[in-house]
Amino acid sequence: MGLFKTNPFGHILFVKKWLIRILGALTHRRFRGFNELLIEGSEIIKTLPDTGVLFVSNHQTYFADVVSMFHVFNASLSGRTDSIKNVGYLWQPKMNLYYVAAKETMRAGLLARVLAYVGAITVERTWREKGKDINRQVKMSDITNIYTALEDGWVITFPQGTTKPFKPIRKGTAHIIKQHKPIVIPIVIDGFRRSFDKKGVRIKKRGILQSMVIKKPLDIDYENDTTDEIVSKLEFAIEQHPSFLKVIPQEEIEAEEALNKKREWEY
Repeated sequence: MGLFKTNPFGHILFVKKWLIRILGALTHRRFRGFNELLIEGSEIIKTLPDTGVLFVSNHQTYFADVVSMFHVFNASLSGRTDSIKNVGYLWQPKMNLYYVAAKETMRAGLLARVLAYVGAITVERTWREKGKDINRQVKMSDITNIYTALEDGWVITFPQGTTKPFKPIRKGTAHIIKQHKPIVIPIVIDGFRRSFDKKGVRIKKRGILQSMVIKKPLDIDYENDTTDEIVSKLEFAIEQHPSFLKVIPQEEIEAEEALNKKREWEY
């Protein structure tokens, strides 16, 4: 790899590789040390093609969710199954791994900008900005960047667009799936909002068992499934369909959100 070789977004791969190595070493104990990450289904990762894969997941923190996936994916590609033991798997990380994030979030401070260089595809939210509800058109350049990333490698997205549980899935993800026809891999995570603050930077509590379940590719009829049908499949796959509220009582969800707000205020 040439010293100044870049990816389609102009990021120097040599710099990106070292950022992944350093950030990976600094964050490893957050998932294997202070807290433990229980992984299921990571053997699927090694069977996937090098490009055209879209990972869809529920969302619990701004950064910890993505960082954990970088660990798990690279560990699996290095031959580890359902384990991130020995951080040496990050010496040769997958360089064409990207994630979709709000542009507003990825400009908020030096750490966010560093994490953006690692692989963020920044998009402008169409429904919320600076804590206020808005309504604006989707920027076609944002959609084009996601397509570019899928053509170059793998993309992680959080189709709810928020860390709050059981919020509706945005139809934009369904449109991308219909038009680009990627392999769609659902992921379900848990325990992150109990372990970290909302940003996923500060450790709120130690000794929490976090979990990540990587599921088989979603069965999608790209030609005949409507966007609404794809949205429904995504909701069930990442366990965010309203029917799951019967499993997790609403009062428990509200109590957890209230506790998170209290802890963030204390910080």
